[in-house]
Formats: sequence, structure tokens, C-alpha cells
Amino acid sequence: MDVRAPTLTWFAVACALLLAALPSAHAAEIKALRIWAGPEYTRAVFDVSGPLEYRIFDLSGPDRLVLDIDSSSFSAGYEAAEAAGLLKAVRSGKQGKSDLRVVFDLDEGVRPKSFLLPPAEKFGYRLVLDLYPKTRVEPVKTVEAVLPPGTSRNVIVTIDAGHGGEDPGSIGATGSREKVITLAVARELKRVIDSEPGMTAILTRDGDYFIPHKQRYQKARDAKADLFISVHADAFTKSSARGSSVWVLSPRGATSEAARWLADSENRADLVGGVSLDSRDDTLAAVLLDLSQGATMEASNAVAHQVHAAMRRVGPTHKDHVERANFVVLRSPDVPSILVETAFISNPAEERRLNDPAERTKLAEAILDGVRNYFRSTPPPGTWFALEENRAKASRHVVSRGESLSIIAARHGTSVAALRSVNKLSRDQLHVGDVLEIPQG
Repeated sequence: MDVRAPTLTWFAVACALLLAALPSAHAAEIKALRIWAGPEYTRAVFDVSGPLEYRIFDLSGPDRLVLDIDSSSFSAGYEAAEAAGLLKAVRSGKQGKSDLRVVFDLDEGVRPKSFLLPPAEKFGYRLVLDLYPKTRVEPVKTVEAVLPPGTSRNVIVTIDAGHGGEDPGSIGATGSREKVITLAVARELKRVIDSEPGMTAILTRDGDYFIPHKQRYQKARDAKADLFISVHADAFTKSSARGSSVWVLSPRGATSEAARWLADSENRADLVGGVSLDSRDDTLAAVLLDLSQGATMEASNAVAHQVHAAMRRVGPTHKDHVERANFVVLRSPDVPSILVETAFISNPAEERRLNDPAERTKLAEAILDGVRNYFRSTPPPGTWFALEENRAKASRHVVSRGESLSIIAARHGTSVAALRSVNKLSRDQLHVGDVLEIPQG
């Protein structure tokens, strides 16, 4: 007789009871729901305790989106944000014995995109739902598109306020959030740019919502922008770190991005520098992309140095040169792009500066000074800056061999006396290469 059999039987029963009492391996706890409404889509983010299984489907009459989450429960402190954007209301409850159901009441039908994010930095697991309207959104009209032919256009500057929505960015010593600071600086920069002759600014975001990095520079490409500026506020482990900085894309970042563009059929179907790569063989497409990228990086470096020099005149810079990194937002192949770290939000003194509207205006005006200097030195064809450069050239005359004041005056429809007066000439003798100002009118 085997005396061990009863012992093994009771052991098996005990294990079965214990396993039944334990939660499922896929069970998750829903801690909170946060909602952000942007102009293009609405984002709902569930804070969850771990990986989970879920399904999404839509219903009509009225329009609703249903989220079913398997083997999950709401935490005791679960909080649901108020509906916003495309959402009219959010309802939730038990579905069966162990599942949850969340119902989103909609103003209209949506195209949902969902994904589960693993823990990162201060965030735990997050289930993200991005809801896009089914109705077609009209593309943003650029200044170039609405001006009549033959008229000069404004240069277009796309300003990107870093972070936003569920991504607060860095947190200052007294609790300032980078996403709030960057939006305030971006709005002020837009204001001063819009008040400048020949310039128009466009914001990638004008509210507290998140935009994926690639979509940020894509907005600049869609608007056919002449420049992309991403605004941030740096942070460091040492609170003594201070100063602004200006960044451009690193050569390594440009190389990896070029490889991605050439490998991605959707990218190749797009226009790069006004040329489609889709119909070209690999070698020619690589050459065309390299030419576009090379010109873009050269322009990015030029404007970055102008902005860096201008910012040094209003406050300290973290380093005495433009820096390089593989930031995603700087990867546009055909729009010159820079990233400006306005100051260190982790430095209490600079945090106070960033929260001061007058100081933000100084920062914005310094960035504007650099941008203006760049466009004056390198005016894009057909822009107000190019027209002004042509006018300036027309109002100057370079003396050639055999020319005299009387010949020059007759050629420009003015008088010798007027030429003498404008150029403060004490005598009529000229030298080849002299530059004379031509009086207007």
C-alpha cells in the first residue's frame, strides 16, 4: 500500500485552490484615464498596472467606440477624465465576471489607432487610443498657395512647442512643466515673427496635447515651411547647469534617416525637395536624397549659428558652439531644422526666468534676430526677403571702367547733385569698384 497517495492528492487539491485564488497572469488594474483634445485627433490614455488583452470595435446610431479589456479591474482610486474633443462622454463598467468595458460616446465616427506602451522613465504601462475623425480634414493652406502669381510671399517658419499632453517634459525645481513653458515661448515667438515684415509663423500645437515626433516635422513639410524650430527647456542632474543652446541634426542621424527614407516605400512616394523618389532607381534616388539632405543640413547649420550668436547677446549659452544630435524632430530631409533649448528648467534662477513673460519675450526676440539675419543673408527665391534684396541691389551702382557721375546719373534718372549729396562726395572723381547709393524717387 502506497501511503504517499493521500498526501499527494491533498497537495494537488491545495495547489489547485491556491492557483484559483491567484489573479490571472494577464489581469491588469486600470488606474486612471486621461484625455487630450488636439485639432487633428483626440488621445485617451489609460494608466494600467501591466500588459493586458483588449479589443476595440465601433457602433453606430449613435456613434460609439467600445473598448473591452480582458481579466481586469478598476483600481480603488480610478479616475476618469472629462470627455473632450471628439468625445461627448465616457462610460465604463463590468463586462461579465472578470472583464471591463469602456464606451466612448462620439460626436461623429472615428478611425481609432491603439497601442500599449511599456514603462518609461516616470510612466508605467499605458494603453493609448488615438481617435481621428473619419471626415477628411482640409490641408493647411500655405501662404504661397493663396498669394496671386507674381507676388512675393512671406517666409514660413514652423514653430514646435516640445512635449505636450501626457508628456510633460522636464519638471523644474518649483514644479514648472516643460510642456507649459515651451508652449508659452512658442506662442511669443509666433507673435514676434508674425509682426515682422515678410515672415509668417505656424505652430505645430497651440494647446496641451501630444504630437508624435515625426508628425511635428511633417507638419513643417506639409506647410512647405522655410524653417522648422523646435522649442525646449533643458534639464540636468546638477541645478547649477545654465544657459541656452542650439542643436542641429548630427551627420550620423542624417545617414540613418536617409537609409530609412530609401527603404520605406511610403516615404519614397512622397516628394523630397520637390522631387519624387518613387520612380527613380536606388542609385539615383540616393543621389537626389543626398543632395536635398546636404543642402538642408547646410542651411540648418547657417541659421543655427545666427540664432546661437543672437542668443549669446541676451544671456549665457551652455556652450560656445552649435551642438549636434540625432533628435527625431530634426530629421526632415528638405526643411532646415534647429532645436533651441531656451534655458535649464532644472536651474531655479532660469526656471524663474522662463516663467517671466518679459524674459520669454527677450528669448523670442533673440531667436527672431537670428532667423531674420539668416533670411536676409540667404533669401529664399520668390520671398519678400528676395524682393528686398533685389531692391537694395537696384538702389546701388558699382562703378565700371569709363563711367562718370553724369553717365551714372543719366542711367538711373537722377542728377549729379543728388548723387553727390547721397554719397557725400566732395569731388567727382570715381574709381572702378566704388559702390554708389542711388537716390530714390
